[in-house]
Amino acid sequence: MSQKKLIVAITGATGTIFGVRLLELLQGSEVETHLILSKWARRTLLYETEYTLEQVQEMATEVYPLQDQGAAISSGSFVTSGMVVIPCSMRSLSAIAHGAGDNLIHRAADVVLKERRKLVLVARESPLNQIHLENMLKLAQMGSIILPPVPAFYNHPKDIDDIVNHVAGRVLDQFEIHLDVVSRWHGMVSSVQ
Repeated sequence: MSQKKLIVAITGATGTIFGVRLLELLQGSEVETHLILSKWARRTLLYETEYTLEQVQEMATEVYPLQDQGAAISSGSFVTSGMVVIPCSMRSLSAIAHGAGDNLIHRAADVVLKERRKLVLVARESPLNQIHLENMLKLAQMGSIILPPVPAFYNHPKDIDDIVNHVAGRVLDQFEIHLDVVSRWHGMVSSVQ
């Protein structure tokens, strides 16, 4: 059986740590990661985290330039388990919803949609306006998973790291990659009366 391949795109929305953590969790796993970073993702990464661009790129199996429309991941014949855009800016979400393949992130997402593979968009914006919601609905109707990085509190997170791990783990669940980083719900400990 061939190794699982996952396209990971990081855009310029706040929350680049979610994409970085996803890559960290997949290092040394059976999953081959194919990374694309937008121009603004590179800037946001340096502003929000202590990671360098080189450190993040080294976590991936393959890294592609944003404007490389001839990359392997721009073709449906390159078989993957799907793609996650984490975080997904509203600009990228809009471009994907409307088929504007002007860079490799948008083109790869378009390919994933046309091949009926899984596309998970970790949409990062708040509050949401009608345009955002309509684009999300359009993509959900096409089969995409809209997964905002909303924290869970039933797992009693002790710090931001726990919240980041939980979101990254829930994203990986969508691709049937189950790593031991998510505290799973097992029902109420005691009944409420």
